[in-house]
Amino acid sequence: MLGDSAKAQEVFQTTLREAALRAAQGELPREPFWLFRDARWRCLETVKEDLQPEALKLDEHDVAPHAASQIEKLEPAQLAVWISGAPDPQRTALALFYLDEFDYQEILDLAELKLNELSRFLAQGRQQLQAWLDAKQPQQGKV
Repeated sequence: MLGDSAKAQEVFQTTLREAALRAAQGELPREPFWLFRDARWRCLETVKEDLQPEALKLDEHDVAPHAASQIEKLEPAQLAVWISGAPDPQRTALALFYLDEFDYQEILDLAELKLNELSRFLAQGRQQLQAWLDAKQPQQGKV
């Protein structure tokens, strides 16, 4: 989400340290995803402090039937870098979606989105990812 492993590690350690302190004091929230939400907010705060890229319009292509095979050819770091370039909250929605660990309701809760927002962010992100994949793997894009 941060696009910088050192910053991500720092946020991770800070989040866990805070969770340990809260646990020691018996103050852990009862909601199941509080730790993810806390980490997300820390990431967003960290990103706010950095230089922000100019918003730009990315190309969009219809999602191709062979998109899954194109994604399988990517290294996880390549997908992570691509996702980290998206604006938030789309970045959060895409990261949680491609982690493939959360159902849609959990993503809605974690990202604090409404269903129509999540749907729009995912659809737009998948079309933008398809355009990027077609540019990166042009022989696959013309099948």
